[in-house]
Amino acid sequence: MNLQKLSTTLRVLSADMIEKAKSGHPGASLGMADIATVLWAKFLRFDAENPNWPNRDRVIFSNGHAVPLMYAMLYMMGTKGIQLDDLKNLRQLGSITPGHPERGITPGVDFSAGPLGQGLAGAVGMALAERIMNQRMGGTIHHKTYCFVGDGCLMEGISEEAISLAGLWELKNLIVLWDDNHITIDGATDLSTKTDQQVRFMANGWTVLTCDGHNMESIEQALNLAQKSRKPVLIDCKTTIGYGAPNKSGKSCVHGSPLGAEELKALKENLNWNLEPFEIPEDVLKFTHEIGKRGHGEYENWFKNLPDNFEQIWQNHIYFALDNLKNEWLKTRPQLGTRNLSQSVLETLLTQIPSLVGGSADLGASNLTKTKVSQDILPPNYQGNYVNYGVRELAMAGIANGLAAHGGLLPYTSTFFVFSDYMKPCMRLGALMGLKQLYILTHDSVATGEDGPTHQPIEQLAGLRAMPNLKVFRPADAIEVAESYETALALDGPSAIVLTRQKVPTIRTKVDENLTQKGAYVIKDVEGKRALTIIATGSEVALALQVAEKIPQTVVVSMPCWELFEEQSKTYQNKVLGSAPRVSLEAASSFGWTRWTGEDGLNISIDTFGQSGSGDQLFEHFGFTVDAIVKKIQEGIKKCV
Repeated sequence: MNLQKLSTTLRVLSADMIEKAKSGHPGASLGMADIATVLWAKFLRFDAENPNWPNRDRVIFSNGHAVPLMYAMLYMMGTKGIQLDDLKNLRQLGSITPGHPERGITPGVDFSAGPLGQGLAGAVGMALAERIMNQRMGGTIHHKTYCFVGDGCLMEGISEEAISLAGLWELKNLIVLWDDNHITIDGATDLSTKTDQQVRFMANGWTVLTCDGHNMESIEQALNLAQKSRKPVLIDCKTTIGYGAPNKSGKSCVHGSPLGAEELKALKENLNWNLEPFEIPEDVLKFTHEIGKRGHGEYENWFKNLPDNFEQIWQNHIYFALDNLKNEWLKTRPQLGTRNLSQSVLETLLTQIPSLVGGSADLGASNLTKTKVSQDILPPNYQGNYVNYGVRELAMAGIANGLAAHGGLLPYTSTFFVFSDYMKPCMRLGALMGLKQLYILTHDSVATGEDGPTHQPIEQLAGLRAMPNLKVFRPADAIEVAESYETALALDGPSAIVLTRQKVPTIRTKVDENLTQKGAYVIKDVEGKRALTIIATGSEVALALQVAEKIPQTVVVSMPCWELFEEQSKTYQNKVLGSAPRVSLEAASSFGWTRWTGEDGLNISIDTFGQSGSGDQLFEHFGFTVDAIVKKIQEGIKKCV
């Protein structure tokens, strides 16, 4: 079949979807249709009947607003689980065709995208995951990762961080297709950039190719050359936004609004299209279904030759034991920063969980996430378990999303807690996808000390706790650190473990039950009626226990994870919190604490930025001493004394 007929079908179908939805972005779908046609028809390894085949080529639309083109292609290839009615329900509530691609919602969508540039970082992560799994499993995993990007993706700062690492890692299996149309929402790209992207990518160690994005032979030639590269590849596809729309193509107005009935009619006339909306020529549909079945034989042969342990490795089955470590700590009662305790846990886990792969944004020596058993991942050796991300927090989190989404690996990332702000957009996307991974965030309060307020987190706990699907742990001592890891590894989605620089005592005296998994529990009870409940987290739990010695009948609750406590029954919550007046104690923003203390409770917190000074000086300055807290409680809740 003439591939031009397929690309024309994709253009019209995309435009019909957007017109029916009365919203969407036709420009990129029309502009990239020829590139997608050649990729799927000539190069992509996949099996439409089995869209989750582990060895399939991955495709990410980093410019996620072009998702109608992806949906049209997935449907026409016969992807299991997608019907024509799904295309007609583009952007509608409850549909499997949302306004931007969402992993886990639409069959065949490998990665959620839309915030520009994040898909590119995720593609780098997927390509790195392929290299790691390829060497670990003797070539069982061997695929390409293709990523569509637009001008906006390459403007976002995350793109520089991501392409720099991709070049360093020599990810020859990564091919980026740039929809180079020189248009953004506000107009021509020369309004906001003069960057020579080809030079930029070459400077970062990429192979750069160019093609006419509307010429099938030119596109095919570039993709053929890309297959042979020993480096990651950028293909600069010269395109016209809204290609085929006679009055709007090449203009910014075609980016983010439906063509409208008049221009849609003109598009179809221009493309010699005479069919009804959503009507697809039979010969085109037959041809694309054949393409969708093309990889089925390879799929079956691949499964016949799998190693016996493949499923266990791929599904991230986790068998681990921290009991020995916890029992040792019960005896030795360590008084260390929880980041130091975390290092011991991590070292133990890395010997037990081969899929655990992580790294730090150039802070491994401070986060203590580089252990005695950590081995660097650097070409040509991808068999290690440690990634040196450099000072690139944003791309680190985005790449980790790709590692997690690929399958077979369990990533962890680390930095100072205050710098989680750099990571947050990618953490949000990871939470949206429900990707299982660990964020290890150290230096958790003003006790960070002399580095001052730029490095002292205040509002970060509240911010992460507000994020759906993310579990935030702030452990109080050695046992809670171990339990936080145990609990996080048993969950399906992402977890953040927030750790101290300053030393904390070992508080717990028993390890027969993981109490952290309940989110909160009574760590100091009283006989008879309680007069006061102090709820504390992290390093402030030890402080709360000292305060409780000064105020009779005070119960102390350790609350290492708000989100898990919210999941407990009301009966358990009421038993833990009691009916007495409540005080929260946390060296961070008070925002959200009334959820647990009530409107009449007292929240002892820090609602200003920090200062430079030692951790001890700052805790005293901000009133986090036993005497100061007792005074605040006496003044704040008179009936408790």
